[in-house]
This record gives sequence, C-alpha cells and structure tokens, in this order.
Amino acid sequence: MIDAPVSAQLVEAFANTVDVELGTDDLDTAKKLSDWLTGRGLLDRGRRVSADDHALALRLRAGIREELGANVGDTAEPGQLVGADEALRELPVFVTVRGGDRHSALTPDPELPPVRHALAGVAIAWSDLVVTGDAARLKRCAEHACAWVFWDVSKNRSRRWCSMRVCGNRNKARRYAAKQTATTGAGVPRP
Repeated sequence: MIDAPVSAQLVEAFANTVDVELGTDDLDTAKKLSDWLTGRGLLDRGRRVSADDHALALRLRAGIREELGANVGDTAEPGQLVGADEALRELPVFVTVRGGDRHSALTPDPELPPVRHALAGVAIAWSDLVVTGDAARLKRCAEHACAWVFWDVSKNRSRRWCSMRVCGNRNKARRYAAKQTATTGAGVPRP
C-alpha cells in the first residue's frame, strides 16, 4: 500500500471538510475555518478569519473538489475551477532554496496576513501534488451521493470509489437494476 504524502493528507482533509452524504460543512463559518486551520498547525490560535478570507477558502476548496472529481471521469464545473484559480492568485508563494515549511521549495509570501498565509500552505500542498503527479492519486468518489475525497492506493490508479463495499456496490447495483429494467421492458414484469 502506498501511503499518502503529507501534502496529499492536508489537501484530502481540506477537501473533506464538506460531507455531501451527511450534508455537513466543517468550514461553514469563519470560526470553524479558524479552528480547522489552527488544528492543522497552519494558524495560531485565536486568529480571526474575515468574511473575505472565509469566502476565499470556500472557493479554493470547491475548485479542488471539482478537479479531484475529474480524476474519476466527472466533468468539472468550469466556474468552480475559475473561482479556485482566482483564489490562488490571492495567495502568492515564493520559491526558496532552503525549502518551505513542508519541505517544499515553495513558501507563502511573508507579507500575507496570517489567515491567507495559512491558506497559502494548502495551496502549496496542492502545488506539490500537481508537480509530482500525485494529484492523480487523490480523487473524489464517483458516487455522487458520497463525493468523499480519498487517496487511491491501487497499483494502476484506477480506483473510482472511496469504498468498493459501499459506494462501488451501490453503483453496480443501480447499473444492474437499470440493465434488468431495460431488458425486461420498462416496468413490465418478466413471466
């Protein structure tokens, strides 16, 4: 099994702050975003998150989730990707020869306010995944009722569901039922 790199773990955790199946959002308030960033060591405790910073984080998350859905064949919503790219432009990073906080050659712009500095850490993690090609292993579950983000440990990087036993089985059962309905005629029972 291939362990997810630290950058993938951070991006996965960020993307999974929204739970489609349960209808919950761990970042639905600025306070919750502050707590999440603090809990990951990206932001000092007690830092206030502005409404603008909160909106920026949500745009970044939405775009990352869309891109991860494309890794399982979903069509990404262009508006979400544009929004994330706009968010990234507000989180400038620099290249350094000494390595950044996450052993990357990138580091957040030191002039960024604390919350944006923290979000730039997420942006750097995403960048590391894209540059190394590991972003292809981070995927959003193809079961749209789930949409959980997971690290693909399959050898050929072909996994589509977070769990074959749950989401994969749901999908296969629906396809089988649709095939049976098509074979027997719409709603006409077989003799």
